[in-house]
Amino acid sequence: MTAAAGLPALFVGHGSPMNAVEDNEFRRGWADVARRIPRPEAVLCVSAHWETNGVSLTAAERPATIHDFFGFPDELFAVRYPAPGSPALARTVAGLIGRLEAGHAAAGLTETGLDGERGLDHGAWSVLLAMYPDADVPVVQLSLDTTRPASAHYALARRLAPLRREGVLILGSGDIVHNLRVIDYHRPDGYDWAIRFNDEARRRILARDHDALVDYPGLGHDARLAVPTPEHYLPLLYVLAVQGAQEAAAFFNDRVVMGSVSMTSFTIQ
Repeated sequence: MTAAAGLPALFVGHGSPMNAVEDNEFRRGWADVARRIPRPEAVLCVSAHWETNGVSLTAAERPATIHDFFGFPDELFAVRYPAPGSPALARTVAGLIGRLEAGHAAAGLTETGLDGERGLDHGAWSVLLAMYPDADVPVVQLSLDTTRPASAHYALARRLAPLRREGVLILGSGDIVHNLRVIDYHRPDGYDWAIRFNDEARRRILARDHDALVDYPGLGHDARLAVPTPEHYLPLLYVLAVQGAQEAAAFFNDRVVMGSVSMTSFTIQ
């Protein structure tokens, strides 16, 4: 951890909700990274599973556990992650974002952007359950504004960097490759195009080529197959955007599974 940047930032490929309850390499990887980084004062999570028209933040004192999926075993629906929220952190994040680009539909994040009813979706709790199983670290989620292009998400995220010096773990939870249209639940590895794009993204992350990663459709046909919709990819940009000048990425859980889902994860520190 560098003194200038503060706490590391973390991107996690969260994959299937079943990773929350299965004893597998990915869940163990999440638990291991929590042991290796300093314990945060709070977590600010950007999950693929909260999309909104405009920017919003969870502001409940005790956010509920949202089971935003279907067709899984009862065991998974029984999971509760009773981590506290942090309305104070939500207000701080709102202040950092401040007035956004002129003329944007969501310009200015006010109290209307603080959602006192929203709980934590599985993009957040399935990972945090492994990282902080006692559910004793406050968690706030920041939504993905569907009206914004990738470049605007990156620009917004850059405003969040000061939180790291205050002990806040910025956590992006999604998948670099996420194409459910062609998923093969019985396949242990990835399709060739999925592996190629995962490797290309990894190379660009190591090279700090943020411009290319923001303009990901420009990376070619593999990119368009790997990211047919943006919601699982965009959390990656929130982590890259807070990278300090002297910080590097360190990868773990670096695999593509089920043909078209990347579990690749990394820390920035």
